[in-house]
Order: sequence, then C-alpha cells, then structure tokens
Amino acid sequence: MPQHNFTPLLLTLALLLCAASVQADSVNIRKGLPYINTLHDGKVVKIERIQDQNHVLTGGFSKTSRKCPPFCIQPMQVAPGVVTIGELELLDFIEKRVNTGSGVLIDARTPSWHQKGTIPGSVNIPFTSFGDDQDKAVKAAALAQLGVTPKTSSSFLTDTWNSLQDMVSNGTSSSEWDFSKAKEIALWCNGMWCGQSPHAIHALLKLGYPAEKIHYYRGGMQDWKILGLTVVVPAKR
Repeated sequence: MPQHNFTPLLLTLALLLCAASVQADSVNIRKGLPYINTLHDGKVVKIERIQDQNHVLTGGFSKTSRKCPPFCIQPMQVAPGVVTIGELELLDFIEKRVNTGSGVLIDARTPSWHQKGTIPGSVNIPFTSFGDDQDKAVKAAALAQLGVTPKTSSSFLTDTWNSLQDMVSNGTSSSEWDFSKAKEIALWCNGMWCGQSPHAIHALLKLGYPAEKIHYYRGGMQDWKILGLTVVVPAKR
C-alpha cells in the first residue's frame, strides 16, 4: 500500500485556520472596515485600531478628574446648527472631505499639545486664531486655509446689503469675510472636558462662518486614544 505524506496538507490547513483566526480576532474599526488611509504631512497614514487586545490607556488621558474651570465638561450641542459627530462620522469626514480637499480637519489645540500627537489628516490651527483680539494677519492666514477670504466690494451699498444678509442668515453682522467658498470643517481638541475647539467654533460663528459647514468632534483625543486609533507625532519644524 502506497504511503501518503499528509504533513504538507496538514500544515496548509493549520496555516489557513490560523489566518482565519487572526482575521476573526482582529480589532476592526467596525465590521468590514479594518482601516482607512489619509495623507498627513505628505505621507500616507493608515488609521486603524491598536491590535493588542491587552493594551491599556496610560498617561494624562487615563485621568478621570481635572480642575474645572478650565477643564469643564462640554455640552453635546456646542452651538445651534453645528453637528456633533463621533469617530465613525469623523473617519467618514476624513475619507470624503479631507481626502478630496473639500474639507479641513482642525486640531484646535495649542501647538504644544499638537506636537505630542494628533489625529492623522489634521492641521493645527490653534483656537486663539479666530478671536476678536487676534492679529488680523494671523486671522486671515488661518481663515485662508478654510477657503475664506477678505471681502471686496465696489460700494457702500453692497457692504450694507451683505451685512444685512449676514444678520438674517447667521444672526451676526459681518461684511469683512467672504464665506462663499468656505470648506466643511471638523474641529476637535482634547476631549469632552476641553473647551478649546468649542471656543474656536463660537469665534468662527461670530465671524459669520456657516454653522451647517461646521462639525464638532466632542470626543477629541481622549476618545480617540480610548478606542486605540492611530495617532501621529508631527515632525518638529
């Protein structure tokens, strides 16, 4: 009777079972979505969750209590017309808006926080960039990244008419900035206890930015890290 060598067959079956087990046990973003890609500083970054299922949060973002003020719990709805989003909606925003150039993901924290690690695809525009007391050149440079430019008009009547329209649509009087080409934006900071992105949102609304083009990721870096999602450390400039 001929001798059959089953070792290669058994090895192949074992590898297939192992691969199936790894796939079944992998930490996906959601069912059928293991990762998404985006560009960050000109490089492709894969956004995925940490695969080590024994991983735990350490460092500052593992804290449960911070002095309030300034670290007070933020409302779910930061302002009328502004949509609050979660991680899946933010990832969809990155794929459909950031990756196509029609949207901007804003890390509204101060540069020192940004340098410690940021969400891939984000640009750092500190929350102080849009305030009343900010230098006009700094404000103009920040708004330019969002598709907003200073208004130019040919007459006093045009300025007055535009100001009245702003009052009706946004409840603000602003003839200084042209929001006709404003991009969709999503702002975030350190989490539900951080007031930096809400501060920036209120400042943008005061300038006349359309509320329907603003998204607020309330979970911020706190929730992003809790879910083990990819964080990139920006290169020092």
